[in-house]
Amino acid sequence: MERQILYFETAGRINTAACLQIAKRAIEQYGYRYMIVASTTGETGIVFSEAFKGVDTSVVVVTHSYGFKETNSIEISAQAMERIRQNGAALYTGTMVTHSLDTALSAKNGGMYPSMIVAQALRRFGEGPKVCCEMVMMAADAGLVPEGSEVVVVAGTGRGADTVLVIRAAVSKRFLDLKVLEILAKPRG
Repeated sequence: MERQILYFETAGRINTAACLQIAKRAIEQYGYRYMIVASTTGETGIVFSEAFKGVDTSVVVVTHSYGFKETNSIEISAQAMERIRQNGAALYTGTMVTHSLDTALSAKNGGMYPSMIVAQALRRFGEGPKVCCEMVMMAADAGLVPEGSEVVVVAGTGRGADTVLVIRAAVSKRFLDLKVLEILAKPRG
C-alpha cells in the first residue's frame, strides 16, 4: 500500500482548506463512515459540517469543555453550535481525557500524572495528533463513534485545522487499543 502524506511548513488555520480537501478525498476514496473535527470557537466545525452536509459520513464536532478557559463559560457560541447541528453534525462537549483532573492535581502538587505523561508523549508528534487521539476516545466514550471503527480525525494547532489522521477508535478505558493507522497531513515542525 502506498499513500501520500502532506507535511505543512507552518502550523495553524492557514492549512484548514487543505485539510478539508484531504479529509474529503480520504472519505471518497476509502469510504470512511466517521469523521471527528476539533473546533474551539465553532469556525472549523461549521466549515467541515457544511462541506459534509448530506454525505453518508457521520460528522462529530468536538469542542472544549465548559470552564476550559474561564469559569462558567464555553468558547463556542450558541449560534455556531446551532449551525453545526443544522448541518447534520453531532456536537460533543466534554472532558478531555488527558487534561482536566491531572491538570488540577498537578497544579496543587507539582507532579506529572499518568494522563499528563500520555499527553506529553503524544505531543512529540505535534499538538494536532495529540488532540486527534483525545477526541477519538471522547467521541467513543460518548457513543458517537463505534469502538473499532476507522475514523478520519481533524485537529489543529491553535485555531483551524492542520492535522488529518485515520485512527481506529477505542474508548478511554481501552486507550491501549487505540491505533493511529495513517497520518494524512500534519505540520512538519
